[in-house]
Amino acid sequence: MAEVRVPRRGGGHPRTRPDALSADKAYSSRRIRIYLRRRQIPHSIPKKKDQVGHRLARGPAGGRPPSFDRAAYKRRNEVERMINRLKGFRAVATRYDKRAYVFHGTVTVAAIRLWLRD
Repeated sequence: MAEVRVPRRGGGHPRTRPDALSADKAYSSRRIRIYLRRRQIPHSIPKKKDQVGHRLARGPAGGRPPSFDRAAYKRRNEVERMINRLKGFRAVATRYDKRAYVFHGTVTVAAIRLWLRD
């Protein structure tokens, strides 16, 4: 996440913080949630069942459950489906390109072809 840099249209410093983040249960750790809160990034990450059990077992010392936006989490599916469609292109799926900028171009061409198909 530290390498994310999105240039602004009118110039100025690039954006380094996303508007929101959605992730699956694999990223439901205390360290990740603390990092996101510290950077003020709203997130929707479902809790693992064992984490819920541990928190409840601690009673009042377990704290309140982390927030979870179900509607935002459902939108994550759209991104995953698009990535799977891009992987239908062999060059994207196998990543033959050695250089990152060439791979970026390959993904861009694949995205344009998908856009023109629809």
